[in-house]
Amino acid sequence: MRIIEYDRLKAVAYAREWAFRRNPAYYNFDGVGGDCTNFASQCLFAGVGVMNYTSDIGWFYSSPNKRAAAWAGVEYFQRFLVNNANIPIGSGAGPFAIEVPLSEVEIGDFIQFGRRTGEFYHTPVVVGFVRDEPLLAAHTFDAFNRPLSSYSFEQIRCLHILGAREP
Repeated sequence: MRIIEYDRLKAVAYAREWAFRRNPAYYNFDGVGGDCTNFASQCLFAGVGVMNYTSDIGWFYSSPNKRAAAWAGVEYFQRFLVNNANIPIGSGAGPFAIEVPLSEVEIGDFIQFGRRTGEFYHTPVVVGFVRDEPLLAAHTFDAFNRPLSSYSFEQIRCLHILGAREP
């Protein structure tokens, strides 16, 4: 497999275009748990252009009924990206990431919000910075260029996208 670079600017351009609208190519999960990670996955796909079609543990979207849990589920999204970074080079198509401190996030990365209990529930994408503060885009609570400090959360984890593997 060939490793491809993550095009962060394409991911941010996608977020800008669709932050306050829904792309008709994808199901809108607002009424069934929220659309934030579905939107995050769309942004990520815009920047990598490759999916992982492994049933049960992959990251892909074909239709509302033919998709991986990692495409629209907060915990599954994080698990897929981090686990995909830890597998041997040459396997594991699709994007991969590592968790980093907030000070190391870049545009196109993802910040997930969680409760003290350890449950994470929201996945915005970083689309810019103002004085080192991340500006976020998201669905469910639609936003673009919303400062991180304007959100209420008990903990965060930051997913830094390293690239993707092309099958």
